[in-house]
Amino acid sequence: MDELEPLVEDSRRAATARLNFLTLDPVRPQDVRTSILASWVRSRRWNLPADRIALPYIADPDLDLPLTRSARPVLQQLHQNLDGQPISIILTDRTGLVLERLTADDHLSRHLDKVHLAPGFSYAEKFAGTNGIGTALEGGGPMHVFGHEHYAEDLEDLACAGVPIRHPVSGKTVGAIDLTCWRRDAGSLLIALAKTTADNIRAAMLTDSSTRELELLRAYKQSARRLGDMVLAVDDDVLLMNANARRCLDAADQRAVLGHAAEMLARGGTEAVVVELPTGGWVRISCRPIGIGSHDGSGIIQVSALSAGVDGPAPATLHRPPSRPVLPGLVGRSAPWLGSSREVDNACRVGQWVVLTGERGVGKVALARAAHHQNNPGGLFHVVDVGAAGAKFAAELEAELTDDSLQALVIRHVERLDASGVDATIEALYGVQERRPSDPPWIALTLTGDDSDTAGLGDLLTLFPLTVEVPPLRHHIEDVRELVPYFLNQLSHGDLSCAPDTMQQLMRSAWPGNTAELCQVLKQVVLRRRRTGVITPGDLPTRVQAISRRSLSQLEALERDAIIRSLVANDGHKGRAAKSLGMSRATIYRKIHDYGIQPP
Repeated sequence: MDELEPLVEDSRRAATARLNFLTLDPVRPQDVRTSILASWVRSRRWNLPADRIALPYIADPDLDLPLTRSARPVLQQLHQNLDGQPISIILTDRTGLVLERLTADDHLSRHLDKVHLAPGFSYAEKFAGTNGIGTALEGGGPMHVFGHEHYAEDLEDLACAGVPIRHPVSGKTVGAIDLTCWRRDAGSLLIALAKTTADNIRAAMLTDSSTRELELLRAYKQSARRLGDMVLAVDDDVLLMNANARRCLDAADQRAVLGHAAEMLARGGTEAVVVELPTGGWVRISCRPIGIGSHDGSGIIQVSALSAGVDGPAPATLHRPPSRPVLPGLVGRSAPWLGSSREVDNACRVGQWVVLTGERGVGKVALARAAHHQNNPGGLFHVVDVGAAGAKFAAELEAELTDDSLQALVIRHVERLDASGVDATIEALYGVQERRPSDPPWIALTLTGDDSDTAGLGDLLTLFPLTVEVPPLRHHIEDVRELVPYFLNQLSHGDLSCAPDTMQQLMRSAWPGNTAELCQVLKQVVLRRRRTGVITPGDLPTRVQAISRRSLSQLEALERDAIIRSLVANDGHKGRAAKSLGMSRATIYRKIHDYGIQPP
């Protein structure tokens, strides 16, 4: 029944089932398709409004993508074949962001504009609720959503047939094709036509990518003949690396090289740069873009090792990371961490209220505290935790904000606020602005989670002009080299150090609990195993010892991150995580074991 067009009676039953679901009344299984009911449950979990649609918008989405270049002729041909029919053809990226829309019917086009089904808006299920685009991407397969099956009532006059588009080489989802029409005009062939269009786009991508990847492979083989150099070849879904690069670059160094190379290839630059890698070595990186007029990141990367330091003048641009972080009391000198630190520091310096987002344990409060101590060392800094305060939160917040000696306040876990808590917070913040117009305290909110729910926080967030994302530890894993001695010095008063092979083991972890988890693991070692001397791999907890004994490549690290995010989003349920990633349950079990992932 999943992909059949609902009949008129089915539509009435779907409308009744939706009303029962929204009013928390029982829903009969025969009244609604299983896939639709599952999507409704997800939409409710995201606290999406059912009476309206509110979507994020990107004013200038990047349209110069391999997907759009390959799809454009296919979409134009389909648009001509439909010849004025009231059907809209919509192309999105893998996140559900609408890239292109072709609509011949003016009435339908105006309606789609009204519900923001237009380029720049995201129809991901977590934003738009149950719909042909987002639900197809969420489930990893074709999806037909008819009339009242949509979660948002603004969409109930439409019928949508969405099909994910998978890359012909890697098999990864790169986007979706959606056909949308009026509910009254929907036919059973709509989903079949969407499937055919997705297949045609996939075939076009295969032709385009085969030509580009063949050119990339030829250039890679030619460059790899040079003895001594490390050579990498990169494309949207391809990463090639010669034996010398695999041997000399660990995971952190690979990420650093690929990061510098991505910037160079994006701007089409060919001038070499000299950089210091996270492991301390110096290399010269040069890039050669592949493809005519290509600025999409395809190219050959040549990496040459240099002797310690850089002796004498070099014709290349010199890139040396700062030796210390910009804020006191913080550890780490990677680009992602320093970027977040500087943004928070700048906001604090000018008194700009800020929202700090990120996963649990990344150091959001520590970042705010350090920024305050940098700019106002003697000022009072307090924290109010929504979860810990419970029913007393409003009173505790009011007490803090009426203290005129307060200089900085962090409100933690605002995603846990209910509607009355949001209103109380807004009222208290307006109150302190009126009472202290010339010297209000600096205030930071923290939102915890990969996709923190902000649907009910809109009015509160308008008081905070800046949002800073604090990166998870796995995205600046090179900072573990500084974090470990920092934590050990606090825990053992300088009497304990970490052996090199132990450090390598720690750097291979995904750290789903981030910096807080790393600190907890080291505390466990000190309390239960060793308080002086050198920590060996055998001193680590079993779950850390079980981590993969090899460094991950850039693509493997990205795949590991995607699995972790999916497990977190699905509350640790491996079956649902596998489905959302488009892989079998057996595959996700094997990869969880291979990558040493500890499910939440």
